[in-house]
Formats: sequence, structure tokens, C-alpha cells
Amino acid sequence: MKQILAIITLFAALTFTTSCEDFLTEDIRGQQNLDNYFQNIEECESYMVSCYQALTYGGWWQINTVWLLSEMCSDDAWMGNTTQSQSDYISLAHYQGNGASNGPISNFWQYRYKGILRCNIAIERISAVETQDTELRDRLVAEARFLRAYYYFELVRNFGGVPLLTGFLMPEETAGVTRATAEEVYAFIEADLLAAAEVLPARSAAEVGHATSGAALGLLGKVYLYQEKWQEAHDVLKQVIDSGEYDLMDEFGQVWNVDYDNGKESLFEVQYEYHETLALGGSLATVTGPRNGPGDGWSWCQPTANLEQAYIDAGDTERLRWTIIKAGCTEIAGEDQFERFVENNSTVANAAELIAQYGWDQNCYIIDPAQHKSARAIRKYFLPLSVRERNEIYNTDKSPLNHRILRFADVLLMYAEACNELGLDADAQTALNRVRARVDLAPVTSTGNDLRHAIRNERRLELAFEQNRLYDIRRWTDDNGKKMICNILGPNGTFVQWNLNEATRDPLEWNNQGEASNKGITFDENRDIVFPIPLYEITMSNGSIEQNPGWN
Repeated sequence: MKQILAIITLFAALTFTTSCEDFLTEDIRGQQNLDNYFQNIEECESYMVSCYQALTYGGWWQINTVWLLSEMCSDDAWMGNTTQSQSDYISLAHYQGNGASNGPISNFWQYRYKGILRCNIAIERISAVETQDTELRDRLVAEARFLRAYYYFELVRNFGGVPLLTGFLMPEETAGVTRATAEEVYAFIEADLLAAAEVLPARSAAEVGHATSGAALGLLGKVYLYQEKWQEAHDVLKQVIDSGEYDLMDEFGQVWNVDYDNGKESLFEVQYEYHETLALGGSLATVTGPRNGPGDGWSWCQPTANLEQAYIDAGDTERLRWTIIKAGCTEIAGEDQFERFVENNSTVANAAELIAQYGWDQNCYIIDPAQHKSARAIRKYFLPLSVRERNEIYNTDKSPLNHRILRFADVLLMYAEACNELGLDADAQTALNRVRARVDLAPVTSTGNDLRHAIRNERRLELAFEQNRLYDIRRWTDDNGKKMICNILGPNGTFVQWNLNEATRDPLEWNNQGEASNKGITFDENRDIVFPIPLYEITMSNGSIEQNPGWN
């Protein structure tokens, strides 16, 4: 199921009246409300489109900005753009301690709750529909419960405990709402996913793009993992693996390739398609693309040299080339028209000087370091020229590349982590090495804590820019008893010191201080393990919703 327009909107549900007493209060004819909709199973199917559309709301600013912000807050990415205002990101990406009014997280909070409301309506109204096709009705309810669980998971892993709204409520009915604990939110998510997994079909029997039992179980495994429920995570992830419904793509380069959307490795993806006039596509190819490259990208969220070095240290040339595009390169993985691609170098005013300064090949691809903090770009979101030309328009909301939310390699690595924590190191090695074998890396034979570090490093290399890194380093406890992020960031953090030390810092990054190289130096472990609750939510609740510690 490719991304399609929402047929029923939240706003229609909230604004239309539900009764008529006389001519003056009669419903507007030709328009539908919650009382005269959901009359048949076809209307239920149509409404479910809006629940799926809420995955991103079709734009770049509602959800995508926080997906990128999560990468910028880690050691994998810079903000990147050094020629335009950085105000949307810098307060949180550089841990300035004043992000409660940050625009992206305010939008994210709002639109995740709008998605939850859509799902709440679906669960309540569809389950009450009288139909002979009870199997389809129950499946639609299960899909809504899966999506609601995912939306709450996105909230709890970013903000900690959040208000639990479990039904369709009018604004006045939410007065005085308070935050549930993170444990309560996770318990609610677990219940939704367990219920959904009981009803949803297997991948082989499902419509493409719809939630499946494997997707529900895979997400449940991640939810357990985030809570360190190792045995529960082990058991549910083993179900996914043993089902035989999923496998790794044969080549790593196929994972983020539009020609392999919904491939055998996919548990769940945001469904996109190119449309000449409608906004049915993705935006990340444009938002993260270099400003001086074909397509006129926006250059937000750029890979760090620190991440590049992690691939080099691991001898991982295959995943490196499919994850990072670097200025000065003489090829881009999967781009078979590289000579045409680099013709755009002529738009870089100082191309000759840059080639001489950095010792680049005359026929290389130039990402102007004066406009880009790291002079690197994310390859996973990249669209080759052949795809761009096939679709005519290259812009936001036009990328046909599905966004991978959960895939089998993640399942294997989560399973390896759970096994290691349970002392089942042989099983952990098997799952870990299955991922490594695809990119021709030697099998890991270590055990115990050394194996734990190998699994964690593998997650960084395999899943870069798939919205995992920040949440992994927030949840992992390091050898010194602190969360890993506390050892990576802060004045003495390994990432901060790596970027400030003349022996290790990257020249491309150091020469552009339009974004400071000391990112993370003001990280506060008593504040920055979660994002702040948006200030407007606290204000509108008259204080019943409390702020996270350390935020003002």
C-alpha cells in the first residue's frame, strides 16, 4: 500500500456537529461526522488510511525534523547547514539547555498525538461496526492498535512518561490531564502490540504496507529491549526469526533502494510514491541533500567524520560506501551516471581552490565545505539520477523511496543483545555474525562484555540514520555505570574530545565553524537523557503536565 491521501481528517471529526434539533442546528448536508460515518466496512478501510498517513503527515516538518534531530543529537550527525538559520535545531542538537520552546519537538508532540487520536477513533468506532466481514473489521482494529503503539513509543522514548489518552476525548475532557509514568506508557504499548499480534496476518498473507503480526512482534521486542526485559525480548524476537517470514537482503546496497521497497528484510515501512502534483512522497532525500548537488538539497543532518572513522576502524568498506557520501569522492555507490552527476561542480565558485586545498581528484564530487559542516551526505536517503529523472520532479514530498522503520537486521541485532544479556553468547554470536557476513566481515568470537561492545558497535554501523543511535546510547549502561551517552558527550566525552583534539579532528569539519566543533560539550546527564516537554503543552495544561527535570 503506497502512501495515499488521508480521506478522513482529524479536523473534520472535531468540527462537525453530531445531532440536530431544528433547522438551525441541522448538520451540513453532504458532509460526514462521526455519527454518520463508519456505516460499512468500506468506510472503515478508508478511515484507516488517515491512521497510516499520520506516520509522517506527508510533509517534512511534522515528524521528519525530529527524526533528523535525533541523529544530530548523537555522535553520528551534525546539523550540517552553516549558511542558514539553525534555530530549529541548535538548542537541542548542541545541548544548550533551553529547548522547551524548540519548534520541531513541539510539532512532533502535537502530530504524534493527532495520530493517536485518529487511532483512538478507529479503535472505538470500527470495533462497533456491524458487518459480516468480522475478520476484516478485527484486522483494521488491530492495525490501529499497532499504529497507536508505535506513536506512543515515539513519544515515550523522546520525552519519558507522557499523558495516556486512550479514547476519543473532546478538548474540555482533557482538562487536568497529567503525565503517566514511562512504565505505564510502556505497559500500554505492550498491551496494544500483544493484542495486535494476535489478530494481524503474517507477512505472506498481508497487503503490502499494512501492519503484520511480524511488525507487531518486532516492535514489541524493541519495546521490551528498551526496558531491559531481556527474557521477554529474547522470546518475542525469536518468534520473528523462527517464523521464516523475513531474511536479510542479499546485498547491503539493496536495503535502502527504491527498487527493493518492501523487500524480504522489511517488517514495516512508511509507504511513499512519486506523484507529479500530490504530496505522496518522502522529503529526506531533499532535506539532507547537499546544497550544491543536483536537486538543490537543504544540507540538514550530515554524517560526522567520527562515524566515518568507526567504519574505517571496523574495516567495513561496504556499509561505509552505502551510508556516507563524502566530498572529494570519485564514485557514489549505486550512481551509474557519476560523470553527469559531477557536472554540477561547475556551480561551486571555488572548485579549483578546493580541489587544490584538499588534494581531491579533478573529477571528484564536490560538497562545498563552506556550506556544509562535514562536507558529507547521507547515502541511505540519496536518489540516483536515474530515479530523479524517472520521476521528473526532485523536491520535498516527491521521493518514492520508502522510509524503513523496522527491518530484519535490527531484529537480529536486538536478539543478539538480549541473548548476550542472558548469557546465551553462542546464540548472540550467530545472530550478530549473520548480519556481519552480508558485508564480508569476519565472525565475532568474543563473549561476555567484549561481545556486548561488539553488538553495540554493530548496531551503529548497520543502522546509522535509521533513528536508533540516540535512543541506543541513551539506554545502554556503560562499563562505568553511566549511560553511554554520558561518556560520549559532555566536556570529557569521547566524541567531544575527538573533535577538539588536533590529532583526531577532521579538517573538513574543523575548517567550518559555522557549526561549532564542540557540539555536546554542555551535555548535562541530569537533564539530557530525554527531550523537554514542549512549553506550550505545560502552559495550556495550566501546569498539570509537568516539565522534565532540568528544563526551564
